[in-house]
Amino acid sequence: MIGKTKIGVIVLAAGASRRLGFPKQLVEFKGKPLLQHSMDVAESLEFDCRILMLGSKAETIGKELKIRNFTIVINEQWGLGMGTSISKGVSAALNAKSDLDHILILLSDQPFVTKEKIQELIRIQLENKKPATFSEYTGEVGVPAIFSKETFSDLMMLKKDQGAKKLILDEKISFETIKFEGGNFDVDTAKDVELLKQME
Repeated sequence: MIGKTKIGVIVLAAGASRRLGFPKQLVEFKGKPLLQHSMDVAESLEFDCRILMLGSKAETIGKELKIRNFTIVINEQWGLGMGTSISKGVSAALNAKSDLDHILILLSDQPFVTKEKIQELIRIQLENKKPATFSEYTGEVGVPAIFSKETFSDLMMLKKDQGAKKLILDEKISFETIKFEGGNFDVDTAKDVELLKQME
């Protein structure tokens, strides 16, 4: 909680990397799985609830993590697209804390996300009071992103293959952005993993 503002966080880790051959959430960077890094960033801030969305290889991934203050939610429909994980995650967050003012969405495979970057995202959102604040990298807009409660119903209505960026295309949703260097680094292939190791 920041002041009287109640914020929940959802870490999306339900998807799979078919080209990698094993859960990309468990790729190690600086001595810990990528997913654990995202969770640790979320743990370092005072959120009112923390939701971890798992899907593909949920049991395998869960065994390798320090869960601490997260509530695990399994998305059995993860293969249908990110929209199902966002929708289920938002519902789970509101079930855990029905009076949330904002929900922050993090991914499991962004090695360069930091506590400071998330703090900046939250600060911009609270100062500007827009429906959403997204991260911006190499001309694209995406997550990490934070959404105000006026968008919660839209997030829960996302279709199977739609991500949160779908809201950007909705003219009724105005939003802010912050720069996030390295935010678009994907870990989907063995070559990506090798490059990541070189960046440690």
